[in-house]
Amino acid sequence: MPKIYFVGVDVGTSSARAALITSDGKVLKQATRNIRIWNPEHEYFEQSSDDIWQAVCYCVKDVTSDVPKEEIVAISFDATCSLVILGENGESLSVSKNREAEQNIILWMDHRAHEETAHINATKHDLLKYVGGQVSLEMELPKLLWLKNNCFMSTWTKIWRAFDLPDFLTWRSTGCDSRSLCSVVCKWNYDAEKMQWNREFFREIGLEELLENNAEIIGSCIQEPGTPVGSGLTEKAASEMSLLPGTIVGTSLIDAHAGALGMFGCISMEYKCELEGKMAMICGTSTCHMSLTREPCWAQGVWGPYRSAIIPGYYLNEGGQCAAGLLLDYVIKCHPQYMHIKMKLGDTEHIYSYLNRRVKEIAKEKGLDDACYLTKDIHVWPDFHGNRSPIADPSLKGMISGVNMNVDEEALAILYLAFVQSLAYGTRHIIENLVKHQRVPVQTLLFCGGLSKNALYVQNHADICQLPALIPDEQEMVLVGAAMLGACAAKVYESLEVASSAMGGNGKMLKPHFSTKDYHERKYQVFLEMLNDQRKYKDIMM
Repeated sequence: MPKIYFVGVDVGTSSARAALITSDGKVLKQATRNIRIWNPEHEYFEQSSDDIWQAVCYCVKDVTSDVPKEEIVAISFDATCSLVILGENGESLSVSKNREAEQNIILWMDHRAHEETAHINATKHDLLKYVGGQVSLEMELPKLLWLKNNCFMSTWTKIWRAFDLPDFLTWRSTGCDSRSLCSVVCKWNYDAEKMQWNREFFREIGLEELLENNAEIIGSCIQEPGTPVGSGLTEKAASEMSLLPGTIVGTSLIDAHAGALGMFGCISMEYKCELEGKMAMICGTSTCHMSLTREPCWAQGVWGPYRSAIIPGYYLNEGGQCAAGLLLDYVIKCHPQYMHIKMKLGDTEHIYSYLNRRVKEIAKEKGLDDACYLTKDIHVWPDFHGNRSPIADPSLKGMISGVNMNVDEEALAILYLAFVQSLAYGTRHIIENLVKHQRVPVQTLLFCGGLSKNALYVQNHADICQLPALIPDEQEMVLVGAAMLGACAAKVYESLEVASSAMGGNGKMLKPHFSTKDYHERKYQVFLEMLNDQRKYKDIMM
């Protein structure tokens, strides 16, 4: 039987990656290339679609260089939910006044569209129930409305196509102007129940022109994830990637959703859990919390229910934290000890590994049964970049209680631990909001992404949520999830659910520590009080 391979491509916040993957989900080779981010103003983050495409092609050529091209059955993409703006003939259009046309992407984490987000949410349109009651300023319609309000002549009147980044990649590789149901239902307020754009909603928010000419700017051909796109790779795209023309391309997913797809099929030999009882956590710059149900689940402040956004036949609910790895990096790098530790470690050890070890050592020195007790007097509310779920309030700020003037290494280690715990309390907050509405309770947490490699982060989530944590043996589950899309499109597997089970592999299970349950219960009560306190302070200052 001839060998077959799939290529999975993942475009994250700061890099593009590709991997060569087998039919049972093993990553044989991967390549990474950094992509550029512009930060021209406060809360503005921009990228270039040309820069990203070049990085993608470089990575694909690298991972496929030693494999006969006829053995590569399919290629598929996932990417951040960033907004790509193109002019006539696919040329780049600037997303800000007086800036280079090259900067034609508003990055997902861009927060410029505050007024437009408030305007859309003020409509209280019934369609907003699918996004927890209100759109986030990280979604695409607020960004498009911002472009209309701020770049009317320079950009808005010249737009030929507006893509979510994953859909740009499938268009660029196939020439087919289709859109992924995942992208449009999760980030563009597409009505997945009726499978159509809601004209009344677009008219009410002031973007009705986007639906002219059969919605040609934002797309009318909507496909479920894993569906073949067009006729596969065009001659040009195949040449740029050093692949064969006609190589199958699968309809894309948003990056976090690809990670969830990859993990939903992962199992542990010692613990079995049905698909509906799993919560997939894709933990990187931000964290996304994904769960699937057969019936729609309506939870305030949690996005969804999105019909068939990842696996056809299931509804997706999506929570999230705007800053996770980004937040921990910020806390560590702003501390006076950061440079001292970096110089001491050199290339011998990563600073996270070192701090994890120091946390254990400090706890032992103090005679504590568990390191979690080190944070008894220090408490953190982690929304330094606003709250995505379950409060859905981008204006919320971070808070720290219990700060002193200690700036030694021990102080950094304990502060770092407090921030790790705060992210886990935030996850518990999301889960509790979901289970009020969800027929099937969350039974297992699954982890992938950069923070899944941080044992302290994962164990604290298990302890604080009192749930077992499953870490796939294959670490690159976002890339595996992308490859599953191609496997399904090529009909190697009959459905995405089957592909996920066949390629998801096995994982290691971390069990929660029950001895610390009472301590975390009390810390969690403080966590919730910090939210109440922040609201009180806002009221006082009104």
